[in-house]
Amino acid sequence: METISIASSSMLVELSISCWTARKLDKKVSQEVDEVNEARARSGNYNKNLLAGTQKLDDIVKFAATVRSWHGFNTLPWSDNGTRLLPMQNFLAYKKKLNEWEESFNVLVREFLADYPLLVDAAAFHLGKLFNRDEYPDVSKIADKFRFYYMFSPVPTANDFRIDINEQAKQELIQQFSVNSEARLNDAMGEAWKRLHKCLTHMSGRLAKDATGDNIGFKDSMVTNALELVEMLSVLNITKDTQMEQARKELASALVGVEAKDLRKNDDIRTEVKTRVDEILSKFSF
Repeated sequence: METISIASSSMLVELSISCWTARKLDKKVSQEVDEVNEARARSGNYNKNLLAGTQKLDDIVKFAATVRSWHGFNTLPWSDNGTRLLPMQNFLAYKKKLNEWEESFNVLVREFLADYPLLVDAAAFHLGKLFNRDEYPDVSKIADKFRFYYMFSPVPTANDFRIDINEQAKQELIQQFSVNSEARLNDAMGEAWKRLHKCLTHMSGRLAKDATGDNIGFKDSMVTNALELVEMLSVLNITKDTQMEQARKELASALVGVEAKDLRKNDDIRTEVKTRVDEILSKFSF
């Protein structure tokens, strides 16, 4: 696949979400633990949760993890620094949802900062003798610890080399760039194939029977996750891989009108879906 086609059908996106950790190394407690256990050298550190017993900061951290997971599902890997490949076909939906995530994050942070004095008082109760008010930064300093940052940029191409060097050196750089870009693209598509393979193997395993001949249980999310992946792969297939598209369509066809409750109550439907899933696994080179 030519890099220029990827450059015109995709873009790069970098997403970074940071939160205050509210963790503090308690040197005194760390030393006391060593002494109690007669350690002759520092054997470990006791990191105290400054907001122990409260929930609001944990809610922000969990929210950030949810956004990162969503970001990963909607994009493909591209570089070691965390920049990922976003198909242009998915840009408008991605950007709209990202704006919603950012606003929700900011609301959670504002509520946390407003309640911070009360949270400190609550932590004092839960921490007991471990509480030290001097360890709590001013709210203005904590605000700077929260960050929701993203940046979109074009996928670079070999034509971006506009440097004043001799032609041979320039061609060597372009060749190196092209090889590197192709490797990154292969890795990105490899990730898409891995997602599909993981989904299929999970379904095949959960739709099988155990050693006693009884049906193995599964969560409703097994079906909903598979349907979401089917839809997402139509976007993430940036190289227009015909094999991937065929595999995607076959899984979509196997799940038409199927709900989790049907797979639990109707053995015929369960067997049919498992058979079709297994056929996909054996038919394509994962």
